[in-house]
Amino acid sequence: MKKITILLLTLSIQFVFSTEGEWSKTGHRTTGEVAQRHLNKKAKKAIAKLLDGQSLALVSTFADDIKSDKKYREFSAWHYVNYPADKKYTEVEPSPYGDIVSGIQKCVAIVKDKNSTQEDKVFYLKFLVHLLGDLHQPMHVGKQEDKGGNDIQVQWFGKGSNLHRLWDSNMIDDYGMSFTEIADNLPELTKDEVKGIQEGDVFTWVEESKGLATELYGSVEVGEKLGYAYSYKYWGLVETQLQKGGLRLAKVLNELFK
Repeated sequence: MKKITILLLTLSIQFVFSTEGEWSKTGHRTTGEVAQRHLNKKAKKAIAKLLDGQSLALVSTFADDIKSDKKYREFSAWHYVNYPADKKYTEVEPSPYGDIVSGIQKCVAIVKDKNSTQEDKVFYLKFLVHLLGDLHQPMHVGKQEDKGGNDIQVQWFGKGSNLHRLWDSNMIDDYGMSFTEIADNLPELTKDEVKGIQEGDVFTWVEESKGLATELYGSVEVGEKLGYAYSYKYWGLVETQLQKGGLRLAKVLNELFK
């Protein structure tokens, strides 16, 4: 009975966490747009064929769009990862339900596998686009005990919110720009700067996001009233993470479709 109770509690916690949106649609589409602009010719052609001409921006919200369908509940835990602050991802026992890192790895493996069906390749490619975006929203590597900041309540321009939602959607949506406008106005980078951002792999990038999450936990107090000052201070980081997510997604896809 105890084992059953623990299992149900674990699943409940995961479900509550996963019901929050990841970035916002605008955020994910920005990351997809940035990646689209940095695909090489071979990857662009292969992806266009798989997605029947759909852009990475368009399919970037797919993994959130299917959440309400119970048959996809097994993928809920793929949108985030939690592990102790004094450990690295590679130093802890992986979740039996999967997480964002193992999810990205599985997506890459299935899309790369010549024996995968066309349907599976399309499904996991769309999921991959989404997960690379989620990986760069720092609160997706937040603490398990507060569901990645979902339990840290704050006020955003006088309305109730939480730390997770603040970074998922509040700042991006209230900025009032479309995903193409945000992508067009991201900092211009040199080839060396792009190369530097694309260095490493999913294990490097998850540790980077975890470090940012630690910083963001200290950026608010429970119940704090936030607005322009917070957005002004952190909007640059939002842009940086959207841009990094897109550039690193492009790297993964360019390598995947060599």
